Amino acid sequence: MSIKSVIGSTVELIIKVVALVFIASYIIKAAAAAHDYGYRIFTEAPVSLGEGRVISVIVEDPVSVKGVGQMLEERGLIRDANLFVIQELLSENHGKLQPGIYDLSTAMTAEEMMAVMAADAPEEDEENAD
Repeated sequence: MSIKSVIGSTVELIIKVVALVFIASYIIKAAAAAHDYGYRIFTEAPVSLGEGRVISVIVEDPVSVKGVGQMLEERGLIRDANLFVIQELLSENHGKLQPGIYDLSTAMTAEEMMAVMAADAPEEDEENAD
């Protein structure tokens, strides 16, 4: 074996190890971020503790969950509009948000806000289920 082939093999090995470390660290960081985001879907705390501030919001017809989430984020009622969309999709109030004027508090969770905004939603007809 010549010196050139040994040096070439060593450099190639170093490049592969560095690439593998870079890829592994990227995957670990992405997995941690995905886990944190997924965890927040079900455990997101209110913006403030205690009584919080009461803020009136207007939800207009047609109701867009993304629009409602952006408005709540702009008003300081939630931290992340995209997270709100996912929370609504997975909640029991999915598709039940109603237009209207609501008094919401920074001490409420997103789930509690959705319950308030869906309180007047028509219930599914149980008579038609027969």
